Amino acid sequence: MSDTLRLQADGGIALSLSTLGAAWLSCEVPMPDGTRRSVVLQRDDPPGEAARKAFLGATIGRYANRIGQARIADGPHAIALQPDPGSRHQLHGGPQGFHSRHWTLAHADDRSVRFSIVSADGDQGYPGELRAEVTYRLADSMTVEIEATATTNARTPVCLTNHAYFNLDGSASDVRTHQLRIAADRYLPVDAALIPLGPLADVQGTGFDFRSPKALTTHWMRDEQQRIAGGYDHAYLLDTACAAMASPAAVLASADGRLRLAISTTLPALQLYGGQFLDGIPSPDGQPHAACAGIALEPEFLPDSPNHPEWPQPSCWLNPGEVYRHVIRYAFRR
Repeated sequence: MSDTLRLQADGGIALSLSTLGAAWLSCEVPMPDGTRRSVVLQRDDPPGEAARKAFLGATIGRYANRIGQARIADGPHAIALQPDPGSRHQLHGGPQGFHSRHWTLAHADDRSVRFSIVSADGDQGYPGELRAEVTYRLADSMTVEIEATATTNARTPVCLTNHAYFNLDGSASDVRTHQLRIAADRYLPVDAALIPLGPLADVQGTGFDFRSPKALTTHWMRDEQQRIAGGYDHAYLLDTACAAMASPAAVLASADGRLRLAISTTLPALQLYGGQFLDGIPSPDGQPHAACAGIALEPEFLPDSPNHPEWPQPSCWLNPGEVYRHVIRYAFRR
């Protein structure tokens, strides 16, 4: 059984959370006209198989996004990971990744909830015992922060993130009408399995350029890279100005212009997923979600980073005696 918890700021946002997957189940934002908008796509709790595969609101780990060939290289050493069923690759930490686990409720008060988990040595193929915590806190009446920490007793790659899908219109509308800005001038091209091809590419002159706000529909399916992925499902290397949350990594604005979400993070990259494969995923009201009902903006290390030490970002490897600590801030503004 999973426990559901609720945080609510006085006169501000309210969110519900679950111990299953340390998941963000819902988020309601108060509007000036007295209504409240539900801006995070919801799942049944506990979720069915389809909802689990969509990772709705879940904490992702040990390693977010894809690992090519389900293998990681640490110098001359190769480590085999657990691939996903029917695949040669691993996605979001493996078929029994953190999204599918019951986390321990370590702390709860009026402003924060902390979940913890212990991942054994060899879990999904990863070396070392990993002890991780994820804390959701209300930083102010309109801001949510998610802080993830971890320690290990053996060298291992770690990348924890949250997989919430947002629709700031608060309805079953097509999220591609939202305006999006991403503070990045490079992204990662992928192959047909969505595994990075290697070198980063410049967004200039492509549909991947979100350095100025634009609707996702503006250049939807314009590029061969989008046709490979069925739309946007690519990672961006964030500008250095975003480091230490000094500047937002992404800003999303509702189609009606009445609500914005600024995402800041200490992580070096951001995955943009347009939700094109959400069609048919069940929701709590019995009506399935439609394709592009929500957008996922996932701060992270670049996918397949353990196999690409040449990429210009901090190391994703955690060593004994070190502490993994990263923060994602979601600031809603009307």
